[in-house]
Amino acid sequence: MTVISSKEFAVNQEKYFDMAMDEEVCVKRGENLFYLMHRFAEEANRERVYYEPDEDFYRSITIEELRQSVHEHIHKLFSKNECIYNA
Repeated sequence: MTVISSKEFAVNQEKYFDMAMDEEVCVKRGENLFYLMHRFAEEANRERVYYEPDEDFYRSITIEELRQSVHEHIHKLFSKNECIYNA
């Protein structure tokens, strides 16, 4: 991946558009990163397809459930009053 400044991109746009045909090009402007991506015109004009959630989605847990589970697991580990690292 090639990372360039926004000033360098402004000066050599054609060069970096051509480069983006074969590799990733990232333009850095301050703290933000912008990626140049190549797409064929036919792909850009296609209608987007959205899929319905599958079984895995419905079996998933929320971030709150994950946080609670991790909290309980850590609490169990440290409540044993045992050292978990070998010194």
